[in-house]
Order: sequence, then structure tokens, then C-alpha cells
Amino acid sequence: MEYRFYGADDCDVRPINNEYPDINNPKDLYDALSDIWCAETCAPRMRKDWSEENKTLGQCSITAFLCQDIFGGKVYGVPLGDGNYHCYNIVDGKRFDLTSEQFEHKLIYKYEYEQFREEHFSKQEKYERYLYLKEALKKRQEK
Repeated sequence: MEYRFYGADDCDVRPINNEYPDINNPKDLYDALSDIWCAETCAPRMRKDWSEENKTLGQCSITAFLCQDIFGGKVYGVPLGDGNYHCYNIVDGKRFDLTSEQFEHKLIYKYEYEQFREEHFSKQEKYERYLYLKEALKKRQEK
């Protein structure tokens, strides 16, 4: 399978725990999430534009923090110019962005700022979307 997310060619990081036994690298996680991402996990302000063809739309922060749960590392964000940040991961010096495909243009990962759960999850709806994603991934592992 060809992976089009940013960093796909260099994201050979391994899990820091075995909470998800079928997830051995970010590509495995991307495959699993491709079956889970949905309008309910999309950021509310973007739901009207979410589609099966653009599954990663509005999924960045909850996906990046779930990646952090599995692979460790840090979550970073690049400013989008509208006051929001697009989130992605850096683990062991490897930068990857499982939700980069939502953009028609290539992001410039130059002006990046560390992102923190406490700030993102202070929005209850975002925390609930993260929990939904995490629980759906666990259920998928049990099948």
C-alpha cells in the first residue's frame, strides 16, 4: 500500500507499550484509523466538509495525542493562520503527520510549537472525540 501522509517513508518508530498489539508502527495505526475516522471524530467546525474521500479532515489533534499514547514522543503544531494549529508527532527525531492528507497544499513544518493535552482537552468535545477514537481502536483490536 502506498502511504501519502507526511513522514510515511521515515516513520519506523515502535510502540512504547502493548496496549494495541496489532499496532507495530505508525502505518499500522494509519490503516486502523482509516476504518475509524468519521464525522463524529471530526472537529465540529469542519464536519460539513468531512467525507469518506477526506477522512483525515478535522482529526489532527485527537490523532496526534493517540499517536503519543502509543509511540511516545511529543505533539507539535504548525499555525494555520486562522488561530488554529495543525498537530502532528515527532518521535525519536522522526516527524510524521497521519492527518496531513486533509490539505490540498503541502504544509511547511518549520514554525512548530509543542502542543499539550491540557490545553487541547480543556475543550470537552475534543476530549470526548479523543476518547471515542481511542475506544474504537481498542474495540478494533479485540476483533
